[in-house]
Amino acid sequence: MCSWTEEELRYVELGDRRRTKRLIRMVKKLAEKPSAGIPEAMESRKETKASYRFLATKDDEAQKIRQAHILQTVKRVEKSGAVLVIQDTTELDFTPHRATRGLGVLSHPAHRGLKVHTALAVSMEGTPLGVIHQKVWVRDEQEVGKRHRRYGLPTAQKESQLWLETEQAVQAQLPSEVKVVVIADREADIYDYLAQERREGMAVLIRAVQDWRVKDQGGKRLWEAIRSQPVGGEMTVEVGRRCDRWPRQARVSLRWMQMQIEPPLHRQGRQNLPAIAVSVILVEEQEPPPGEKGLVWLLLTTLKVEEITQAQQCLRWYALRWQIERYHFVLKSGCQVEKLQLSDAKSLERALAIYCIIAWRLLWLTYEGRRQPTQSCETILQREEWEALCCLVDRTEQPPAEAPSLEQAIHKIACLAGFLGRKGDGSPGVKTLWRGWRALQMVVEMYRVMRNSVPPSSDG
Repeated sequence: MCSWTEEELRYVELGDRRRTKRLIRMVKKLAEKPSAGIPEAMESRKETKASYRFLATKDDEAQKIRQAHILQTVKRVEKSGAVLVIQDTTELDFTPHRATRGLGVLSHPAHRGLKVHTALAVSMEGTPLGVIHQKVWVRDEQEVGKRHRRYGLPTAQKESQLWLETEQAVQAQLPSEVKVVVIADREADIYDYLAQERREGMAVLIRAVQDWRVKDQGGKRLWEAIRSQPVGGEMTVEVGRRCDRWPRQARVSLRWMQMQIEPPLHRQGRQNLPAIAVSVILVEEQEPPPGEKGLVWLLLTTLKVEEITQAQQCLRWYALRWQIERYHFVLKSGCQVEKLQLSDAKSLERALAIYCIIAWRLLWLTYEGRRQPTQSCETILQREEWEALCCLVDRTEQPPAEAPSLEQAIHKIACLAGFLGRKGDGSPGVKTLWRGWRALQMVVEMYRVMRNSVPPSSDG
């Protein structure tokens, strides 16, 4: 049986079988110890030097590695027939690594690193299926302090164009029969993005930040117009964890209506541009927890929203947007990519292409256990791994004859990271799992040694 790394990289084309084998070995080793540095994960000086050589050459390989993963993501999407594609931008800060060449300025003008824009495919139920598009770039330092000059520029000359290009790339990657809802945060609240032509079966769902001028609403702008609508229903929504809040359930009210958004006043050729038909959904939390700001989301979508069930569905989908934040969190904190010490930005991008696969795998493990708890854990663990896991956690010398369920195995992995599994603890999170996963690999190594060791002979 081939490992998950071999299967995931089945379509990689590096032009050299030796480099392909090296890549698969690197992904396997780094996935076993995601938060370890390259020297620790590779375990030997020879393997470490070979890995650094791999990352230091072949400028075009980062995209080839990403594309191999994207092709597998497309296969997973095709099985579901419909998908949410969540896109967002993050920054990788390498400021402490002053010797690294080719880095660009970040949001803080004194910091240096890479910008990364990712489109993550997620099932309609919330299982991460993989990266479907990713762009890595270096921001030009000459653009620092010139934000006011970019205000009147066409979208095509701004970083905002990324939102349009990413959706176009997603559309090109996925078969036309797959239904797609692209989800984005407030940075995508751009006229050109909303107005972009889309194929049948493709829609967009974003959070609004601008108080748009709207057509045929008696001079009202977006916020005033939607607030004039009566509350059409309520529901409970899961609010994801952020640096400034704990995850929780929020009881919210919903209002919705159809509107036509007018082009911005500063836009050249405005008189020739059409108004954009959208459904608007206002989500408001009525009684937030003490000391916390109530949830208020104003959502825009090209989907038709005419009744409460449609509004609720859009809200459930948008609530999954935080998965892209968890993905970037795993990339930074779980895989520790910002601690990589490589010679230049190109080498970092090649390493990032590898770690992006590992970050998805860690996130997928978390949700797969919740989605298919009774499935055998052999879908994610090899026999030696689940045997070693059961022997350690269950304090027994003899592993069970049959593999435990996926839910049981994930709880046991989490136990290696201190998860107690009490009644009120819920399911282990991704941070607990990556710590447990690293501990499991050390347990497996010892299990192999003990199982294969030959007891000394009793003969003198």
